[in-house]
Amino acid sequence: MPRFMTLIRIDEQNLPAEAPDLDFEKRMGALFEEITKAGVMLETAGLTPTSEGTRVTWSGGRISCTDGPFTETKEVVGGYAILQTRDKAEALEWTERFLRVHPENWTVTSEVRQIDEATPQV
Repeated sequence: MPRFMTLIRIDEQNLPAEAPDLDFEKRMGALFEEITKAGVMLETAGLTPTSEGTRVTWSGGRISCTDGPFTETKEVVGGYAILQTRDKAEALEWTERFLRVHPENWTVTSEVRQIDEATPQV
């Protein structure tokens, strides 16, 4: 069965000031329990803010490092999930369910991409 990486994108500059409603964690926990029991969720995690990150770039035969925050970037990867599903349609269904758990006033984008199993793993 194919695996998909879901990159959860957020705008660090415009995060909602108010905390999510009280049921948010309960709804998210229930979804994570369901997706794990279904054997779909292989791994998931949130990421620390870009202010704690470093970009490493290879260009012109040289390495450069830039410490965050990365203010020129509107959307950043705030978390990820690795799903194993029958096909892309199923991966999209689970991703849509994940997004719908979030409060309506939040803006969260999820990029779903199939993992290229033909590429040698390092």
